[in-house]
Amino acid sequence: MTRARILDPSESYTFSKYAELAYDSADILAEFGVHLSHNNLQLPQQLPIDPEPLRIELQENLTLVDPTSEIARREALIFPILKTVCKFIQAPLKIEYPIRVSNWLKGSFDYFIPTPQNLLVIEAKNADLARGFTQLAVELIALDQWTDSTVPMLYGTVTTGDTWKFGIFQRQEKIVYKDINTYAIPSDLKQVLSALFGITLTTNN
Repeated sequence: MTRARILDPSESYTFSKYAELAYDSADILAEFGVHLSHNNLQLPQQLPIDPEPLRIELQENLTLVDPTSEIARREALIFPILKTVCKFIQAPLKIEYPIRVSNWLKGSFDYFIPTPQNLLVIEAKNADLARGFTQLAVELIALDQWTDSTVPMLYGTVTTGDTWKFGIFQRQEKIVYKDINTYAIPSDLKQVLSALFGITLTTNN
């Protein structure tokens, strides 16, 4: 029996819309011919800086700002981390970066670091990490079709600011791997930075 479609071919869907759909992530990805798998991801790891100054900055930010709103989380937690990475690797940080692949794949990447691995960072709307990962997965699918890069894997992470979860899109196999681990900020800052640097400093996989 053919599975009923859940996306309307006549409708237009932005990336953020996928975080609002009341469907299972695996079912949404199946609409694009992509499989979802939950795994203990072995992410690239590099830590070329001392994380302590940034950890102190984030702790200070949390004493000054209550990160309940999306703007507060961005300013106090997400942006300082990504700025630190981009400053060191000398790469631009694209914010609200618009792309369009099709009527089902369009919108803006919250944060986009255009290194060879093309790292995507998505802020989870309403601090909902599960729905945020659905949006991240769809954006990785869009990035796969949009980028000229020929690397076999694309990386992304979804974050509420104080919690981070990573994902990988295996392009040839059409599989999105969702990490079963989550990382807290500031306590797991070293692990988050190691993964972000590991991904963005990797030139080939």
